[in-house]
Amino acid sequence: MTSEPRTSPQPVPAAGTDVLAELTAVLAELLEVEPDRIDPRQPFHVLGFDSILTAEFVAAVNARFGIRLAAAVLYDHPTPAALAARIEADATGPGARAGTGDQAGPEAAAVLAELRAHLARILHCDPHEIDAREAFPLLGLDSILGAQFVAAVNSAYGLRERPVTLYDHPDLTAMAEHIAAVRAPAPAPAAHAATAPPGPRAALTPDEVNALLDAVRDDMLSVDEAVTLLSSRPV
Repeated sequence: MTSEPRTSPQPVPAAGTDVLAELTAVLAELLEVEPDRIDPRQPFHVLGFDSILTAEFVAAVNARFGIRLAAAVLYDHPTPAALAARIEADATGPGARAGTGDQAGPEAAAVLAELRAHLARILHCDPHEIDAREAFPLLGLDSILGAQFVAAVNSAYGLRERPVTLYDHPDLTAMAEHIAAVRAPAPAPAAHAATAPPGPRAALTPDEVNALLDAVRDDMLSVDEAVTLLSSRPV
């Protein structure tokens, strides 16, 4: 599902690392411009950011520095310069992380396997094709599929997450850690579901319908998109 192999996250930037230059390089690559064309004092929305580009940028920054920022961090740090200062403060402050955060606990690892199976069914692919650290938009998850995925997660774990949770937990690993922290009692293992071939599209469950309504209310789906999805599957 990914166009290029993902490199392992690098350690949190050491003292002396030019974090702003690194961020600018990441941003320039996404915007397909030269780094010197970017004014780090300009807000991200002025630079052309939308929700998809925000998710891609934060995922790329996390991979570059080996950190776990949520997409919402750009609201509190709305320019590249402000975000660089935040990353530097995290790296040098008393709460700086000693590792890269790659090692998930056993519960989060089990949830990750479950979520990968759910996502594979929605994307109609093999679970092993899914890079758990790739941002959801890069995996092909649009607003409609995102609402379906969150509805499946809610149904599996007895939760009431809204589709916007994918902005705060922008990849499968981050989502698994979040679900592991808030989950209801564990559901039955999904090992068989991961290997079973995709069958006919099932009817939407009440939870999925509610998720679609939530997505419309949260402006993640237009009414026309929701109607299209509802008409493509029985209710």
